[in-house]
Amino acid sequence: MSEFATRGSHLDLKLHAAQRAMELVEPGMTLGLGSGSTATIWIRLLGEQVRDHGLRIRAIASSEDSERLGKSYGIPFINFEECRSLDLTIDGADEVAPKLMLIKGGGGKLLREKIVASASKRFVVVADESKQVQKLGRFPLPVEVIPMAAPLVDGALRELGFTPAVRVNQDGSKYITDQGNFILDCSGMLIEDPYAMARELDSMVGVVEHGLFLDMASMALIAMEHEVVERTT
Repeated sequence: MSEFATRGSHLDLKLHAAQRAMELVEPGMTLGLGSGSTATIWIRLLGEQVRDHGLRIRAIASSEDSERLGKSYGIPFINFEECRSLDLTIDGADEVAPKLMLIKGGGGKLLREKIVASASKRFVVVADESKQVQKLGRFPLPVEVIPMAAPLVDGALRELGFTPAVRVNQDGSKYITDQGNFILDCSGMLIEDPYAMARELDSMVGVVEHGLFLDMASMALIAMEHEVVERTT
């Protein structure tokens, strides 16, 4: 029996979106496993199908946490040496704007998330309705930087109008990504032209990756109060 079954009528919005995402999974697929709260629910549902019902899939994870969770259910993992493209990736988002423009990286996994998404034939976002916005930027934009370059990138981001802050852990130490980098969380303004902003960030020496995911998602499953709405570009 599913570990979610006891919730009965108390299934939350994220679970509804994750359940709809499960309908996209077919036996034999190679899947990208995202990270974040909603994607974690989906990984658990997927893992139950592998462990309890013999679903045959392979996976590549966008974070070490997601891979550990998947392995706990017996999901088999591969790498991009073994498989250069994925059939489907399911991941969450911090903001979803029109045309499926996204901000991701609130959990600090934006680099691997973007690598996995870029290798996917179909990239689907799962989120609840609170993540929908008309313009990106209310959620601070994460920018992953090489530690040596952090002061220089900080200055360049301020010139663009952002107020960057180095992400820290609860104990006050600097947050370190899976690749050993810092994250600057950039707040202070809405992003009027995400494509132009992405070009600016891509041109900064020392920036490893940023949380603007543009022209990548093919669909978003948005959990509303009474239904899951499918959004496409």
